[in-house]
Amino acid sequence: MSSSSAATSLLLAEDDHDLADLLMRVLVAEGYDVTTAADGQRGLHLGLTRTFDVMIVDRGLPGVEGLDLIGRLRGRGVLTPVLVLSARGSTQDRVDGLDAGAEDYLAKPFEVTELLARLRALLRRHRDRAPVLPLGSRSLDLATRTVSGADGVEVELSEREAALLAVLAARPQQVFSRRELLERVFSDAESDSVVDTYVHYCRRKLGRGVIRTVRGLGYRLGSP
Repeated sequence: MSSSSAATSLLLAEDDHDLADLLMRVLVAEGYDVTTAADGQRGLHLGLTRTFDVMIVDRGLPGVEGLDLIGRLRGRGVLTPVLVLSARGSTQDRVDGLDAGAEDYLAKPFEVTELLARLRALLRRHRDRAPVLPLGSRSLDLATRTVSGADGVEVELSEREAALLAVLAARPQQVFSRRELLERVFSDAESDSVVDTYVHYCRRKLGRGVIRTVRGLGYRLGSP
C-alpha cells in the first residue's frame, strides 16, 4: 500500500480496455477509489457532475479528445489536477497538454511506478496550493469547496455551486447570461433554468446578495 489515502478519488479516462483494466487494478491496490470512462463524453460528464481528487486523461479519447475535455472542465471552473497519458510524447505535445490545463504529462509506454509517483506529487502540489477566490468580504476555497469569512464560519458547497461561484468570482465585474453560465458550468443540462436553480441554492446558503441579478442580461457576482 502506498501513502495514497483510501479516500483519494480518481477519474481514469482511457479508451484502451486492457490498459484501463491494468491501471484500475494497480490504482485500487494503491488505495485509490477509481471511476473509469471509456470515452471523452463520459469523462466530461463525470468530471462536471462528480468530485474527484485527481484525474488521469488519455489524450486520444473518442467522442471528446483528451485536451479538449480538459479545456472544457477548466472553462467550467473544475480545477481538479489532471495527468495526461499519450502516445504522443514530443516536446510540443507536452507543451500543448500543459497549455490545455493539465498539470502533468506522461508519454506511453511508461512505468507504472513512475505514474504512481507522479500522482503522489500531483496530489501534494494541489493540496498545498489550495486555490482561493475573493467573494466579497468572504473567500471561496476551491480545493475544499467552502466559503468562509472573518467570523470563522464555513459554508460547504456542492461541486456545481462552487463552479458557478468560481466563474462569477473570476470576473466579478462581468455580467454572464444564462446561456454563458449554462455552457461554462452546466453543459450537460438541457435547459438554462438549471442556472436559476443553482443561483437560488447559492443564495439560500450564502445570502441573497452573493449573486446579483442584472435584469434582462443575467447574473454577476454580488456583495455577500
